Amino acid sequence: MLYILRRVAFYLAAFFVAVTLNFFIPRIMPGDPSARIIASFQGRLNEAQVEAIRASYGTTGSLWEQYIGYVGQVLRMDFGISTVQFPEPTSSLLFYGATWTLVLVGIAITFAFLIGTMMGIHAAWNRGGFFDSVFTPINVMLNAFTPAVVALLLFYAFSLQLQWFPLGRAHATGLSPSWDPQFIGNVLYHATLPVLSILIVSFGGWHLGMRNVMINLLNEDFVILARAKGLSDRRVRYRYVARNAILPQITSLALSVGFLLGGALVTEQVFNYPGLGKFTVTAIESRDYSFIQAQLLLLTMSVLVANFLSDIANVILDPRLRKG
Repeated sequence: MLYILRRVAFYLAAFFVAVTLNFFIPRIMPGDPSARIIASFQGRLNEAQVEAIRASYGTTGSLWEQYIGYVGQVLRMDFGISTVQFPEPTSSLLFYGATWTLVLVGIAITFAFLIGTMMGIHAAWNRGGFFDSVFTPINVMLNAFTPAVVALLLFYAFSLQLQWFPLGRAHATGLSPSWDPQFIGNVLYHATLPVLSILIVSFGGWHLGMRNVMINLLNEDFVILARAKGLSDRRVRYRYVARNAILPQITSLALSVGFLLGGALVTEQVFNYPGLGKFTVTAIESRDYSFIQAQLLLLTMSVLVANFLSDIANVILDPRLRKG
């Protein structure tokens, strides 16, 4: 319990550091988030209206007053108004993009972790065998690729040339979001190539990580003792070796959330997928500070939550941490 409380305190401190940096970084960049909106009215606004627009973007008052106001907005989950799609609230755009990105990254990261981990267990247990000799070098090679390269190759081969998959979008035009099996099937069909582009370059890392940790554990005393006691191979493999080897895998899984969201940014651009990546690129090009700040904060919170969940999983799997 003490270990969990210390981790909660650490993540709360990290969150407020991230909020502070998220406030100051856009303000040291050239330009004003409200200036774009004010300029678009070409001088037709009076002084009160200009002041109201500046107030809605939190650029009035002293820097300290702006910071206090920003922290209050973050705690209320109010991220202001988008300058690109004015007067659309940034929170609604963020929620819409995050939903599609979670579909994409959630499916990719889940399958990559499960496939890679199981391949690593099998390769380590049969080290030097056919499976290990063939698939380990292949996964080393695939791990060297980036999601952008694989996304372009898949898009060219299966969307442009063979036309087996759509050219973009999250679902077919004319379908409204619902839990209808037809809509869910259509979403999965559109997400196939984007998911594969992330999955292909991701599961190799889980394979290699699990394989290397398991090989190191196979010569540990507790494994030798388990074998000497006559326990079955299956029990020694999963209960004694894989259970201990998966601890660093879970920590790596939490750390990979940020990387995968970055990879999804490029993938979403290639497949014109309406996720956070596509919105972020548009926001950067248009200097939509409200959306950039909200997206960076969401990314930070995702990584912190993922790390906290990995800490809890480690406590459950490793009894030694419960004494800390």
